[in-house]
Amino acid sequence: MSETNGSRKPRGFAAMNPEKQREIASLGGRAAHMSGHAHEFTTEEARAAGRKRHQPKTATPQQTG
Repeated sequence: MSETNGSRKPRGFAAMNPEKQREIASLGGRAAHMSGHAHEFTTEEARAAGRKRHQPKTATPQQTG
């Protein structure tokens, strides 16, 4: 059952110290690159993402109900 007093302790990954979290995350990143599943941006993809990020936001029309 759940605790009702609101003093929940972190569990799993959140309960580990930051150094151990980094170590585990690093292993996952290396494995992804080794298996060919990690995405690597090309120069052109990075430029396009930068341009998109710095464009002014457009207002979306609000629907009235």
